[in-house]
This record gives sequence, structure tokens and C-alpha cells, in this order.
Amino acid sequence: MTRSSRQEHFNISHYGKQLPIFRVRNISKVYEMGEVAVQALNNVSLDLHTGELIVLLGASGSGKSTLLNILGGLDVPSTGQVIFDERNLTQASDRCLTSFRRECVGFVFQFYNLIPSLTARENVALVTEIASHPMRPREALALVDLDHRLDHFPAQLSGGEQQRVAIARAIAKRPQVLLCDEPTGALDFQTGKLVLQVLQRVNRELGTTIAVITHNAGIAAMADRVITMRSGEIISIKHNETPISPEDLEW
Repeated sequence: MTRSSRQEHFNISHYGKQLPIFRVRNISKVYEMGEVAVQALNNVSLDLHTGELIVLLGASGSGKSTLLNILGGLDVPSTGQVIFDERNLTQASDRCLTSFRRECVGFVFQFYNLIPSLTARENVALVTEIASHPMRPREALALVDLDHRLDHFPAQLSGGEQQRVAIARAIAKRPQVLLCDEPTGALDFQTGKLVLQVLQRVNRELGTTIAVITHNAGIAAMADRVITMRSGEIISIKHNETPISPEDLEW
């Protein structure tokens, strides 16, 4: 069985006939740097299903961030197809990709990217003002246990609190998918676990499909599936029968 067919077997055997929210088929990504070609992804195929929480695991340079950027419409593959809910992103115009990012996807990064001169409520409101069916900022902040910090500025918040504001901002537009790039990378162990608890709550209470990329293997036990990457390829897909609570993680 080839690597590609193994991936198809993993996807189909567990989820049966459920239609994936993402269908990634044979995508590769090559970056041209002068006369040098760097292959960031090599023939990757993957399904993501509605309501699941996955962890993309791998060392720096394994292709995790490139794959996440392509899923989020921030980049396009050199070859292959990405289908989101019957929408072919690889054939979409820039305008369609902008609409996709605005309406369907939330992003959480390692660094919080909050505007220092705005309160937590105002930072979240930046997203709710452009979304079609947003939550109220207070509602989004309550989901991350920060409704008591509505009028605090980023400088008045801890690193973990700032990351939770960033998560509230990302989910306030009610995205179908939340893509998280090393969301605990700048946090200590205990604070990181609090942030992961928030992500798990969003996944379970809102049914948001969540993909978390990390180099930290200790986070993998909270996922429904763990997808391990190396050198631009998927080398294994593991299904966790019983994902554990983030508060029980150790790393």
C-alpha cells in the first residue's frame, strides 16, 4: 500500500461516508528562491472532518505551517487541489479567497497580534464589525473566561490572557474552521494548558473544526487525530480513541 493510499485508508475507515469539510489531494508546494527551488510540501493528501480537533505534529521545516497557510487560503499549492465544503480553493480568485478567510476561517498564531491601544473588547470588535453573523465581543470573551477583562488593554493582560483574547477574536465571527499555529509556543507550561483548554471548549461547545500545529508531542494526546509530518510529507496519521483533557497533558 502506497503512502497516499494509506492516508485514504485512515480517512475513510474512521469517518465512513461523512463528507469532509476539507479535502486535500496531492498538493505540493515549491518556493523559488533565485535559482534554488525549495520543496515545502510533497504530494500531501488529507481529509479534515467537521467538528474534529487535529494536531499537526513535526519539527521546524516539516511543512506544517505551509500546509496550514494553504488550508487557510493564505497561500496556494504549486500542484494539487484543496476543496473546502465543495469550494475549490485552488481555482478561486483573490476576491473569493478573501471572502473565504473572512467568513469561514479563524486564525490563532504564536504571537497575539493585538492592537495595544485597544481594549480586549475593542480588539474582538474589529472582527465582529466585518463578519456576517458574529457573536457579541462580550460573548466571545466569556467563552475564553475573560468577560471580567473586557476593558483591559493588552499591556494589562498576561501572555495567556492575551492569547485567549486572540482566540476570542478568531471565534467571534463563528468560523467553521480554526487554524492555530503554535498557539502555546510563547507560553509557560501551565498557561499553555489553559489556552489548550479554551481550544478544546471551543471545539466541543461550538463544534468548530480545529487544527493545531506544534512541534510539542505532548499536546498530541488531546487530539482526535494526530498527523505527523517530516520533510514536507505526512508520515503517519494516528487516531486517539479517547482524547484526554489538556489539564492532564504533560510535556
